Amino acid sequence: MRPAVFLLLIVALSLQCKPPQTPLSNKWVPLFNGKDLSGWVPKINHYDAGDNFGNTFRVENEMIRVNYDQYGDFGDRFGHLYYKTPFSFYHLRLEYRFTGEFQKGGPSYAKLNSGIMFHAQDPATMYKDQNWPIAVEFQFLASLGDGNPRPTGNMCSPGTHIVYQGKLDERHCINSSSKTFPKDEWISAEIIVLGDSLIKHIINGDTVMQYSKPQIGGNVVANYNPAIKTDGKLLSTGFIGLQSEGQPIDFRKIEIMDLTKQK
Repeated sequence: MRPAVFLLLIVALSLQCKPPQTPLSNKWVPLFNGKDLSGWVPKINHYDAGDNFGNTFRVENEMIRVNYDQYGDFGDRFGHLYYKTPFSFYHLRLEYRFTGEFQKGGPSYAKLNSGIMFHAQDPATMYKDQNWPIAVEFQFLASLGDGNPRPTGNMCSPGTHIVYQGKLDERHCINSSSKTFPKDEWISAEIIVLGDSLIKHIINGDTVMQYSKPQIGGNVVANYNPAIKTDGKLLSTGFIGLQSEGQPIDFRKIEIMDLTKQK
């Protein structure tokens, strides 16, 4: 047998002996169709899941808009708009911008403040008067115009804790390393969630924060079903929710990539 033929035979046999590999998913799937709220479930404090009080969440110009023009006083009506199914291993991306005026009666900390809840409890398990879900928040902030830094892409933890920089961190909110951005500017936000292990926050293409081991624990959440809050339980899956805290905000281009095959 000639050397060249022998070499080709060895290469072919080595390829055949390799175990088959499943390619990772690289397909972005829209969670929002740009037309209506199909597939999304609102849950607003003091109302049952499915009740979109005051048309808080609405669709205009291919955006999900959070608005309070039918409210009057805010009245602690903290709300979230949840996608209908839970996720565990994924890459989520969207764009957001803060708009309008802060709603009368809203808490001062919520001015130019919103975010995305993830690994959240099923909205169907939330009591009518439960203020926030047990979840982890990818928090969005904008400049207050006072010259002080106010990073976005932070982490907040209603009813949860995380492991940050190698240690269990029980602070409610931890700032990211992002820049401060003004109101009315579209910002690209991405989050990579790998079950109960690595979580990465990305703002305008820059990784601004990462942590691990999200778990149930701590306070902030009120009027919840105690059977749901098992402190110390790692959170490996849950629902995604767009937040409503009294500041008008727009969301668009909401897409997800399934990373389950990276497990």
